[in-house]
Amino acid sequence: MFFFDRKPYSDFSEEILSQCESGMIAGFLTPVIFSNMYYILRRIAAHSKVIEKLKQLLLITDILKMDKSTVIHALNSKFNDFEDALQNYSTVSNKEIDVILTRNLKDYKHSELSIMTPETFLKMQSIKRDRGK
Repeated sequence: MFFFDRKPYSDFSEEILSQCESGMIAGFLTPVIFSNMYYILRRIAAHSKVIEKLKQLLLITDILKMDKSTVIHALNSKFNDFEDALQNYSTVSNKEIDVILTRNLKDYKHSELSIMTPETFLKMQSIKRDRGK
């Protein structure tokens, strides 16, 4: 996770968030991600500091909807991890998104969207830029 600065993963996350901040890409997160981040970060930091970090993240990303339809799809899916299923179906319902970035590729094998790591996504962007020149 970016907030923990776990190398080399945090470098890729930092670049993705930088692109969100600059408007190069649109970043979307789910309420589940915010809840998980709060829970994990709260173990190492004060409530007020964690809330401030999450507010900063909200400035550069958008929040996907999770509704009854999302839950029904997740419950009826072939996903082994319910949390990943929730995230997948909230993403699928947003027609603007065509890729999910995660380090957890194996749990998204039933997704209809492209699934890639932040590192792979950044490499593909670089290749596309190089071909465009």
